[in-house]
Amino acid sequence: MRGVMGAADRAVSLAREVMLRQAPDSLIHDVSSDPRFQHRGVDLLWERPGQKVLGVEVKGDRQGFRRKSYFFELISNAEKDSPGCFLYSIADLLVYVFVDVQQVHVLELKAVRDWFVPRAKQYPLKTTKTRTGAHFYTTVGAIVPFRELHEGVPAAVQIHKREAPVSAR
Repeated sequence: MRGVMGAADRAVSLAREVMLRQAPDSLIHDVSSDPRFQHRGVDLLWERPGQKVLGVEVKGDRQGFRRKSYFFELISNAEKDSPGCFLYSIADLLVYVFVDVQQVHVLELKAVRDWFVPRAKQYPLKTTKTRTGAHFYTTVGAIVPFRELHEGVPAAVQIHKREAPVSAR
């Protein structure tokens, strides 16, 4: 579980970095531990001056970039039959972070979900297992290639690549 939490923390850090680069005078509130937001699938609130506050769900992925695909979580815990955040989240944005390459994809969740749901059966399902103490739980998600999502809803996807730090000479 420590590896998963470490990746999640790195994903949130990279998401915050991109959001602050887009709106330097904004405030980002971490509500991931707040029960009022946990069951709504919202990790962060993004408060930008003069604009609507946006709910943000952050998804960290340690392997998807190599496959050039997203993993849209449809079932969070198969053993408990709990729905995945891709389906139930009320967030405005899904900030999908490819942790290994430090690339951040900002997806307008409603537009992406509206595009995906009628096509859901086209995409293969994949399962992952996560350990929590002595127990495991299974997550099920659809594997959606970048290219297909970007062609299907181009206005709903922004890609941000982390700029490598300049080395001192």
